[in-house]
Amino acid sequence: MSRASDHQRPGSGKRRLKDLMLQSDNRFCADCGAPDPKWASANIGVFICVKCCGVHRSLGTHISKVLSLTLDEWSEDEVDSMVEVGGNYSANSIYEAFIPEGISKPHPDAAHDERMRFIRSKYELQEFLKPSLRITSGKSTMSVQSSFSRKILDSFRISSTPQKSEEGMVEFIGLLKVKVKKGTNLAIRDMMSSDPYVVLTLGKQTVQTSVVKSNLNPVWNEERMLSVPHDFGPVKLQVYDYDTFSADDIMGEAEIDIQPLITSAMAFGNPEMFGNMQIGKWLKSHDNALLDDSIINIVDGKVKQEISLKLQNVESGDLQLDLEWIALNQ
Repeated sequence: MSRASDHQRPGSGKRRLKDLMLQSDNRFCADCGAPDPKWASANIGVFICVKCCGVHRSLGTHISKVLSLTLDEWSEDEVDSMVEVGGNYSANSIYEAFIPEGISKPHPDAAHDERMRFIRSKYELQEFLKPSLRITSGKSTMSVQSSFSRKILDSFRISSTPQKSEEGMVEFIGLLKVKVKKGTNLAIRDMMSSDPYVVLTLGKQTVQTSVVKSNLNPVWNEERMLSVPHDFGPVKLQVYDYDTFSADDIMGEAEIDIQPLITSAMAFGNPEMFGNMQIGKWLKSHDNALLDDSIINIVDGKVKQEISLKLQNVESGDLQLDLEWIALNQ
């Protein structure tokens, strides 16, 4: 029986939170790098150590709502918020996008005052964010229920042109919504099955799906958002088998060429002005992982693409995804 919807069942929050905790970047404090953090900021989406936890508490719950990973009861909304962010790497790619020269992160043994200065600058004053991604620190926008990706998306929509205001900062041209639908005939990495999850990487951004236990034909139907930089390359996709006590085993990989989608979308401009129609195609060839030609359509005013991939460097496995392009002025 498929367990792809386990994360939606009551009582599954602890399992989902534990899966997130076990990711490599989440095994160290997001602010000082101390190992084995036991606390988290549920609305920011980071794992933190007990020393940094004290500073977070002093900021107030409208900025950082701190919970113990072992002592506190977590609501499904709080777990959803953490999972949607993806943990320390994803959050730090936003909150530490631009750390000025001469400022460094505190070490695990740093004094309280040093931690306080850095953490306040990072979250309360938002001094290290790209200016166009600045997040309003009011209670309504910083609540646990507010999704991190939605806040970033709304920040993007403030401007209809690419932003690049400081040297060394990334210029984004739009957003890519990736819906990981399902896998078929995936490789066996345990005794008789696998516990697969999908990792997507674009530039320095990495997002991943939840783990589906003991299933070679998993169904995720999970959406993840990636910011597309001006100098973008392919989206790198990897499937892993989750292991509790050892390194996760690779179950195949592939690259997704997003150039056809973006070129087609920009050629047509505002998709809401057109009816449902085909506007482009990514062609199957010997040097890509496509199972069939991938069609790009305008559907209900949105630019979308369905993709079926044959996983590479593995004995078996296919993956189905949907892409959606979101322009900055959309």
